[in-house]
Amino acid sequence: MPLSLHAAFVPSCRQIIGGCLNVLAKAEASGFSDWAGAKLAPDMLPLAFQVKSVASHSAGAIAAVRVGQYSPGGEPLEASPAAFTAALKEADAALAAVSEAEMEGFIGGTTLFVFGERRMPFKSEDFLLSFAQPNFYFHATMLYAFLRNAGVALGKMDYMGRPRIAM
Repeated sequence: MPLSLHAAFVPSCRQIIGGCLNVLAKAEASGFSDWAGAKLAPDMLPLAFQVKSVASHSAGAIAAVRVGQYSPGGEPLEASPAAFTAALKEADAALAAVSEAEMEGFIGGTTLFVFGERRMPFKSEDFLLSFAQPNFYFHATMLYAFLRNAGVALGKMDYMGRPRIAM
C-alpha cells in the first residue's frame, strides 16, 4: 500500500509537537525566564515566532490547503509558556481531527503561498511536503536550539517526542 499524504504529514507533526511541548515544560521547570528575548543570533526572530511557526506550518498549513492559500503573519503570539503550550496543544488537536480521507482529497488541488508581492503556486500535496513540512521542522528545531543555547538541560530525545515504534 502506498504511503498516504496523511501518513506522510500528520503523525510526524504530532510527534514533534509533543516533543516541543516537552521541551517547553522542561524549560519552564528549569526556571527559564527569557520567553520574550531568546534568540540564537541578533537577526533571528524570537522564541514566540518559532512556536507560532510550528503551529502555522502544521495545523495552519492544513487549514491553508482547505482554502487554497497560505499567508504568513497575523497577530504575534504572547511570549509566555502558557501561550506557547496552548498554541501547540491547539495545533495538535487540529491535526488529530484531520482524517486520512480529507488529506487524500487535497491531492491534485492547488495552494497559493502569498507574502507581500510574492506569489508561489503549489500543488497542495507539494505545499505540505516541500514547503510547510521543512518549515515546520526548521522552527521546531529552532525552539529546541534557542532553549538549549540558553542553558536548559535538553537532549535529542526531548525534541523527538514519542516515536511510533512497532509493538
